[in-house]
Amino acid sequence: MGSSRLQAFSDGVFAIIITIIVLGIRVPQGTSLEDLLALLPVFLSYALSFLYIGIYWNNHHHMLHVTTTVTGGVLWANLHLLFWLSLLPFATGWLGENPFAMLPTAVYGTVLLLAGCAYFILEQVIIRAQGPDSVLKRAVGRDLKGKVSVLLNAAAIVAAFRWVWLADLIFVVVALLWLVPDRRVEHVVRATPSPGQQSSATG
Repeated sequence: MGSSRLQAFSDGVFAIIITIIVLGIRVPQGTSLEDLLALLPVFLSYALSFLYIGIYWNNHHHMLHVTTTVTGGVLWANLHLLFWLSLLPFATGWLGENPFAMLPTAVYGTVLLLAGCAYFILEQVIIRAQGPDSVLKRAVGRDLKGKVSVLLNAAAIVAAFRWVWLADLIFVVVALLWLVPDRRVEHVVRATPSPGQQSSATG
């Protein structure tokens, strides 16, 4: 089984998640600038979550681009990732309505942490299905950035119970960390034909 159908399904879920998040931004009750500024925390939480979804979509696309075999384990690992990401609209809405509150911040961090762990699991399941010499393994290497991100999100959850501002800062730092592209992945993806191209070349 190729990865095109899995990628199409996942892309649809990513699009739905973004749609649900933006629908959480309600129209101001009044017409003054103060009424609009009251929505600033909601907008900032939306912007941060939009950035995270974009990062996951980007990396997920690259990962499936070099995935030639989709097993049952890969399907379930992918659903596991989408499950945690689908909770991001809830966490985003709660955080936006309660900025600098301890529990909403901790819950937001927990969703990010579990999504990061799920992505790492999906990555490892794909590598195991394709072998240690697979393109994906060569592309991600030891995946230090992914491991550091998980550790930082775990630290953010702990910080939320004492220094909420620090937890919010960590969320931003992790997002900015992933804005810097991993050149190894980019190079391998460019040099590797997609599963569809490989099939046409051998057909």
